Amino acid sequence: MASRAIKNFFQVASLLLLLLAAALLSAITTMHFAIHGAEVQVPSLKGMTEEDARSETAGLGLNLDVDNRYYSADVAAGHILTQSPAPGTVVRREWLVRVAQSLGPQKVEVPDTVGRGERVAALTLRRVGLEVGATARLPYGKAEEGTVLAQDPPAHAQGIARPSVNLLVAAASDDVPDGFVMPELVGLQAVSAQAELERVGILAETNSVDVPVGPVGSGDAQPRLPVRPGAVTAQSPPTGFRVEQGTVVRLTVAK
Repeated sequence: MASRAIKNFFQVASLLLLLLAAALLSAITTMHFAIHGAEVQVPSLKGMTEEDARSETAGLGLNLDVDNRYYSADVAAGHILTQSPAPGTVVRREWLVRVAQSLGPQKVEVPDTVGRGERVAALTLRRVGLEVGATARLPYGKAEEGTVLAQDPPAHAQGIARPSVNLLVAAASDDVPDGFVMPELVGLQAVSAQAELERVGILAETNSVDVPVGPVGSGDAQPRLPVRPGAVTAQSPPTGFRVEQGTVVRLTVAK
């Protein structure tokens, strides 16, 4: 009698364990599909029109945002140029995919805004389809407050990436500058270049290199003058780039 009761107990316990295991397996399977069913692979959107890209991402439950536009000689205007995340990346549904759209080849000429007032410069840029990018201000007693002192990219530049122009604008002489646009330093003596940078709070590091003396020239070619020792032969950041106070500029100097 006792052995039968024990046997029944183990049968019931085994059945309960079997049911518990089945429930756990079902829960794990449900969780797996719940998690992985909400994941998708980001498709390749490069070369698509914006309309096709939106349709493609919407079909996968993803969101699309065009957050930049660039000139491109390789991708037609209105088509997707780059994307983030990259194709094949596994993300959750409703993830935001950011893309840059091509403007096609650069067809506008960058106007010269140096010497104009900030407002006039902005209108001049908009008139040709360009925008004002970053605006840095620099105390400069030789120009009226609000006058454009420099721009990046420079006037008539070709092969620019973005449809925007950064401006350096004259501020009141007692203002604290919030940025600086790199001047052309190549060709200056390193001492003069460093002094010009230090005047606005920019530090400079120099790296001296040997500069080979090339042929003077022959025939009708213009003679090439040798590089003077101590002259700046390269700079980083390049001319026109915006830098902050405290930035270290690197100058390559001829020995």
